[in-house]
Amino acid sequence: MSQPKTYFTEHSVPVAAPADVTYDLIADVTGWPLLFAPTVHAERVSGGDEEERIRLWAMAGGEVRTWTSHRRLDRAARTVTFRQEVSQPPVAAMGGEWRITSQPDGTCTVDLLHDFAAVDDDPEGLDWIERAVDRNSRAELAALKTAAENHRQTPDLVLTFEDSVDIAGPAAEVYSFIERSDLWPERLPHVSRLELTEAVPGLQLMTMDTRAPDGTVHTTESARVCFAEIPRIVYKQTRVPQVLTGHTGAWSFLPTEGGVRATSRHTVAVNPRTVTDVLGAGATIADAREAVRTALGANSLATLNLAKAHVEGGDRA
Repeated sequence: MSQPKTYFTEHSVPVAAPADVTYDLIADVTGWPLLFAPTVHAERVSGGDEEERIRLWAMAGGEVRTWTSHRRLDRAARTVTFRQEVSQPPVAAMGGEWRITSQPDGTCTVDLLHDFAAVDDDPEGLDWIERAVDRNSRAELAALKTAAENHRQTPDLVLTFEDSVDIAGPAAEVYSFIERSDLWPERLPHVSRLELTEAVPGLQLMTMDTRAPDGTVHTTESARVCFAEIPRIVYKQTRVPQVLTGHTGAWSFLPTEGGVRATSRHTVAVNPRTVTDVLGAGATIADAREAVRTALGANSLATLNLAKAHVEGGDRA
């Protein structure tokens, strides 16, 4: 049987930031969920600074897809090559390279190359791949450009925090309370509506309406990856409030002598261009950080405390 035909694409963007700064953003795959819109979760499976295996979960064609890739990182040449180990249909093979070229004025150019093939050279599959690669490449390069050019502000714009509650019960039951988000409108007073899609077990898409203390309703959309065996749930908001450019998080469940410590962890990126629009004239990045910390922390603690009451009260309905 002949091998499917390989196709090639190339996308480029100028970046008004140093090449090393831009390279670092590409090299640190764990930061991709906050950086790149399609990426839901990313982790290093094995390897080091020059060669690694990574696993990615990303939005493609309206659903969450996952794959493992091998990457080679060359800091001196400022290149990162990648190759999917096992691709998912309709993709038969996928690989490529990031190239960062320094310019004389201290800026750089980023080229993103892909090579790919469709299963059985299927025309519909090839069209799907081409559109997905083009859409995601353009989005990733635009996001990389923004992040690199704003790198001096990054410490102020990015905030990570967590809240924990100790629960006298099995970790599996606490995990189930968080994983069964389809029941949240019945269980969580601040959730007025939730639509859940789970075409593949453990890969969830959520649309949720949350009611704020002032009565206003905010709609968010999220993608979640549920690891029942760990147990752990990671997620990314794919539709964020106006004051943010990104929001990722995780629910973790650590066994203790008395039961389990359930923790909600958030990482958010404040949108500096919308702070005054949302919070009023004179509002600062610090004000936005405090407002986001207060709102998200309150919802997380409310959810964790309701999980505690649910598990410790013996209510398994």
